[in-house]
Amino acid sequence: MSVSSIVVMIIGMVIIWGGLAASIIHAVSSSKKNKARDAANNV
Repeated sequence: MSVSSIVVMIIGMVIIWGGLAASIIHAVSSSKKNKARDAANNV
């Protein structure tokens, strides 16, 4: 494989895995916010 194809592959992997990590972090943080809000509403 040529150097350019390896670079493109690495960039694609970083974009895909970075997006996956960002979506997981966003889901966890929004879940924590919703739990705190629900607990405040139940009091």
